[in-house]
Amino acid sequence: MAYKDEQLHEVKVFKDPVHRYVRVEDQVIWDLIATPEFQRLRRIKQLGTTYLTFHGAEHSRFNHSLGVYEIVRRIIKKIEHREDWNKDERLVCLCAALLHDLGHGPFSHSFEKVFSLDHEQFTQRIILEHTNVHTILRQVEDGFPEKVAKVIDKTYEDKLVVSIISSQIDADRMDYLLRDAYYTGVSYGQFDMERILRVMRPTKDEIVIKSTGMHAVEDYIMSRYQMYWQVYFHPVTRSAEVILTKIFHRAKYLYENGYKFQMEPTLLLSLFQNDVELQDYLQLDDPAVYFYFQRWKEETDPILNDLCSRFIDRKLFKYVEFNHEIERDTYDRLCELFEMVQIDPNYYLVIDSSSDLPYDVYRSGEGRIPIYLQMPSGEEKELSTHSVIVDAITGKTREDHKLYFPIEKIRSIEDHAIKEQIFKLLNFRDH
Repeated sequence: MAYKDEQLHEVKVFKDPVHRYVRVEDQVIWDLIATPEFQRLRRIKQLGTTYLTFHGAEHSRFNHSLGVYEIVRRIIKKIEHREDWNKDERLVCLCAALLHDLGHGPFSHSFEKVFSLDHEQFTQRIILEHTNVHTILRQVEDGFPEKVAKVIDKTYEDKLVVSIISSQIDADRMDYLLRDAYYTGVSYGQFDMERILRVMRPTKDEIVIKSTGMHAVEDYIMSRYQMYWQVYFHPVTRSAEVILTKIFHRAKYLYENGYKFQMEPTLLLSLFQNDVELQDYLQLDDPAVYFYFQRWKEETDPILNDLCSRFIDRKLFKYVEFNHEIERDTYDRLCELFEMVQIDPNYYLVIDSSSDLPYDVYRSGEGRIPIYLQMPSGEEKELSTHSVIVDAITGKTREDHKLYFPIEKIRSIEDHAIKEQIFKLLNFRDH
């Protein structure tokens, strides 16, 4: 029997709090899960710094990746008898689902922004270069790693496969909404996934939704919207991300300017040098970065020392509502006052906008594939043209701007006149 057709002697299951069970039937999938590259995902938190806001959010990319695989497995079970589904695409679809987040680095998106990295590119590199994952995929058939990488890259010829993994209503989004809601303890991300799976219909290029399932999709869309604003954009989480980002910026700046670390950050040197080899990247995970943060608490550089202590001990920045476009003069004056009392505004006066973060709410157009409803006549209608609820939030951009600052440093300013000016400009009442 060919490797690609090889089934396990008995179905293996992972007990899962979201899907109850994750079932593995294929030897290929079982072997991929056992690779060091996939096991590394156990050591990367799914929600980055969110655990500092919602203490239960300790789940990993490993959990999520298994969950996405399980949803895709169920979708295929639902649609495999339909004419528009090509049964030969089953394994590439399952592998892409399992491996879609393989390239995430520690703390995910904050890490990517500072070092100008792209986790999807690293995912493709892990699939295509000399790794254990590549070796397994190559055994399936010639060109199979390239097929999986193209699904991740959204350039695969079978657009239906791509839409199952990455679209406005895909397995990735469905799993992270349910999983993140479960682990953060909120109810916003709950929706009727089983109903959505029942009303999914494959077409040549994408999954569409039977019109009778419209209300389940509305619930899903609103769950996404609420999760972004109540969890993903939570201002306390963003405070932690601001500090995390500034730690990376400071460490890189110090390295570039010849600073002698008490212990050389060996695992991070390729990042500082903007020359990241794949094997160097695969050594990075949350515990590795935490180790350096712990050591940097003892560094002689006061800024790096302070920022790492804040992150490790959860002494986060305070914040006020602040729109830089409107309040540019206020920000410039605050920077001047900070510099006068030797508080570096580059690290301690930070504007953060939720619109800059790489999460999105449902919007048709703008290069995104909309969700289509399949009407009784067979005609397809874009969701927002048929749903009053979705139409109400479609195309509307919501932004949130915050100014973050260290309240303890402001309180410790000895010049009372400057201190009062700062509090007044911040419109912050110190209790």
